[in-house]
Amino acid sequence: MDETRAREVLRAAGLRPGEADGAELLALGENAVFAAGGTVVKVGRSAELLDRAEREVAVGVWLERAGVPAVRPAEPAARLVDGVPVTFWHRLPDAVRPPEPADLAALLRLVHALPAPDFPLPRRELLGGVERWLRLAGEAIDPADAEFLRARRDGFEEAAAALTPRLPAGPIHGDALPRNVHIGPGGPVLVDLETFSSDLREHDLVVLALSRDRYGLAPEAYDAFTEVYGWDVREWEGCEVLRGARETASCAWVAQHAPANPRAGEEFARRVASLRDGAHEVRWYPF
Repeated sequence: MDETRAREVLRAAGLRPGEADGAELLALGENAVFAAGGTVVKVGRSAELLDRAEREVAVGVWLERAGVPAVRPAEPAARLVDGVPVTFWHRLPDAVRPPEPADLAALLRLVHALPAPDFPLPRRELLGGVERWLRLAGEAIDPADAEFLRARRDGFEEAAAALTPRLPAGPIHGDALPRNVHIGPGGPVLVDLETFSSDLREHDLVVLALSRDRYGLAPEAYDAFTEVYGWDVREWEGCEVLRGARETASCAWVAQHAPANPRAGEEFARRVASLRDGAHEVRWYPF
C-alpha cells in the first residue's frame, strides 16, 4: 500500500478530505500510520490483517487495565474500511527524549510479569509472514534468494519448536525494539502492540542481542538493557536459533518493499548475501 492509497482509506473511514490530505504520515511499513489531530490512525495493507488489528486493540485495552504504560485505543474495535483494517489510537504527547534500551527493558519486565489475558494470544509466528513478504516482492528479487529464505524458514521453524526455554512462557511484545517505546512527559510508554503473543519470553530478548550484532547497537547500551532486565539471553543455548529465525524474517520483510523502492532491494541483497555466507558480522541497516 502506498501513501496515496492509504489517504483514500482515511477518507473512506470518515475523515474529511482536508483532514485526510493534511494528516501527518508517521510511518509507512506494515501499516500506514497517520496523525490527525489528537488521533493516530493505522491503515493495514490487506484484509487478511484484520484479525491482528482487532487483537492489537484488545491488547491495548488489556494493558490499560493491567496498569502497563502503553498506547491506548481511541475506538474499542478495528474497522474494515475499503477492504483493509483501520484502527484508531489516542495520540501520545510529544517525546521528551529518544528511547533507550534500558527503557525498553523496564517495560518488558512489566509485560513478562503479566498472566495471560482473558482473550487468546497467538504464538509468536516470527516466520509466519515470510511467504507473504516474498510473494509481495515478486520479480523484484532473485527467485533463488526467495527459495533460500523459504528453506531457512523451514529449518528454523523445526529447530525453534524443539527449544527448551530458560524463562517461563507467557505474554510478550513480539517486536521488542527501542523504537517501539515512546518517552513522553510521564515516562516510557509501549507502542506498536500488533505483535503481542504468548510464547517464549526469550523472543523479546533476542531482538536486542541481534541489534547489538547486526544493527550497530552500542555494547554499553546492550549491557544497560540486560542490567535492567536482569538477564542476558546470550547465556541461553537457544539464542542462536531464535536469532537465526529473526534474521530470516527480517530479510524477507525488507523484500516486500523492493518493487517500489530500490533502496529496499539493495538492503535485501546485502542481508541475503550475508546469510548465504554465514557472515554474522556484516552490518544491516534499519529500513
